[in-house]
Amino acid sequence: MMLGNVVDPLEKLELIDTLQRLGLSYHFDAEINKTLKNISTDRINSVAWKKDNLYATALEFRLLRQNGYKVDQDVFTCFMDDVGNIKSSLNQDFKGLLSLYEASYLILEGETILENARESVAKLLKQYLKENNDHQYLWMLVDHALELPLHWRMPRLEARWFIDVYEKNKDKNPIILELAKLDYNIVQSIHQEDLRYVSTWWEELGLGKRFNFARDRLMENFLWSAGMIIAPEDGKSRIFHTMVNALITDIDDVYDVYGTLDELELFTDVVERWDINEIHRLPDYMKIYYHALYNSVNEMAFYTLKEQGIDVIPFLKKLWTDLCKAYLVEAKWYYTGYTPTLQEYIDTAWISVGGSLMLAHSYLVTDHITEEGLHDIQENYSDIIYGSSLIIRLTNDLGTSPVSNI
Repeated sequence: MMLGNVVDPLEKLELIDTLQRLGLSYHFDAEINKTLKNISTDRINSVAWKKDNLYATALEFRLLRQNGYKVDQDVFTCFMDDVGNIKSSLNQDFKGLLSLYEASYLILEGETILENARESVAKLLKQYLKENNDHQYLWMLVDHALELPLHWRMPRLEARWFIDVYEKNKDKNPIILELAKLDYNIVQSIHQEDLRYVSTWWEELGLGKRFNFARDRLMENFLWSAGMIIAPEDGKSRIFHTMVNALITDIDDVYDVYGTLDELELFTDVVERWDINEIHRLPDYMKIYYHALYNSVNEMAFYTLKEQGIDVIPFLKKLWTDLCKAYLVEAKWYYTGYTPTLQEYIDTAWISVGGSLMLAHSYLVTDHITEEGLHDIQENYSDIIYGSSLIIRLTNDLGTSPVSNI
């Protein structure tokens, strides 16, 4: 037991942080969970190891929070001055400031201590980058964090970056480093197998060649899936997620740039009926897509029925219908020149971004699906799905607004 051999609480947290950043933590889930649970339980009674230590306090806060434990923001009060800025005595504690900066991205709504301190801490860290280069390892970590905080990064890409950086750490554990390199190559080979599968599926489907007006972005869709679903053993989920993303990308372009309003209304109706015998009503190019959609979704539903014993066709039918109806609303706005209110836009756009579909298909290949869970998603769309979809939508709009003049 790797963590069991470490006594000091701070060293335990540092080891957990290193394992997570190197992409190795899934090998030690039980040990990590046990260690964090013990630290969380003892954190009030055992404070000597972190007393007046900004680095230790912030690291404990971040690791406990990101693993679901409750930690009050008041643990940072002793490090702040009367106006809420970091105490001047800590202005040269760059390791602690970096830890605090990373922790500030795990705040909850209404928490102001870290939010208010973040700007001043960022200024101090930027000044550090300009004036110091003696500690290459810390300098690279600070530069990396200011570019994008750890909490916002894709774990697999972070692992690849951190392997190179950790090698420059004079206190590195060479055995862990070697394990990280071997593990990264093994996981990458698993991802390559996943990619081969979806590439073959996409090639046989033929949509990339037939829909020359649409974005052919299978690789980007797979990267998105690999970024969301990082556990190596969840290959089936990555595959289904990529398939759904690819199908969404194509139909999005059909509604956005190619189909006439009459064709789009017809296609939406056929999807809602979910009957292959209705395909004769569609124009030829839509027949190809509907066949691809119908067969792919049924294949994924068959997998769930076989593995879980639950028929999810009605559930998936509604989700795809809701997506097409949302696309149709946006198409009507375009064709009629109507500018929706912000609320009208949000009410439609959180569905049209496809987040609920992607999350739903990923859910179907887990071992946790229930009839009640499906009903809740289908009838109510839980807050977490709505919130996640809204974040995806707004982030997507911010990224494309310079081009599309949103």
